[in-house]
Amino acid sequence: MEPATLITGGSTGIGAATARALLKQGHRVAVTGRDADKLAAFAAAAAAGERLLTITGDAADPHDVASAVGRVADAWGRLDNIVANAGFSLPGNLESHSPDDMRAMILTNVLGPALLIREALPLLRESRGRIVVMGSVAGVRNTPGNLYSVTKWAAHALAENTRLLVSKDRVGVTVVAPGVVDTPFWQERGGISDEAPAMTAEQIADTIVVVLNQPTGVDINHITLRPTGQLG
Repeated sequence: MEPATLITGGSTGIGAATARALLKQGHRVAVTGRDADKLAAFAAAAAAGERLLTITGDAADPHDVASAVGRVADAWGRLDNIVANAGFSLPGNLESHSPDDMRAMILTNVLGPALLIREALPLLRESRGRIVVMGSVAGVRNTPGNLYSVTKWAAHALAENTRLLVSKDRVGVTVVAPGVVDTPFWQERGGISDEAPAMTAEQIADTIVVVLNQPTGVDINHITLRPTGQLG
């Protein structure tokens, strides 16, 4: 039976590119997002029929996360992989962020992956599946006042602590930590200059697919990717 994969934040950017790559391989894919219109547009473009499930919800809301995992189980009877991709950054630094925005980013970037892992673990233990946590180069280096970086350091720690929890169950756990990627994430922060090195969402998706396609018994734990020419 075709594998079933759940991707949070899957209507645009890296999440959408990963969904398209997996659908091309024959996976059944569920994607979540907060914007129903973006999800509908993605579904129309993908034209994957019953192999694609779109679910509106907030990755940081416990009820929404539990509902998404439950819908996958009800639709396909199994869950083989999760990709905790939903996340966002704020312009400026912690001196300029509003407390409410700081709270929202921490909840989405840290609590969100933790909730997804918590809800999905019973099904992943059954399938001996895989967990991919989207990290960042910002999660392995510090920059002045970068609260987004703090959330990604936390996401990396979550992945390693999860690996220690589920290794005995033969569940794989991987952090994929990209540098600069030309996606709406960077466009919301002012865009990327034509001279600056950047990767594409499809290139990161290809890496995630490599992780999910590893043979039984092989667990890639951390991949850091930078575009050639990115120094930091």
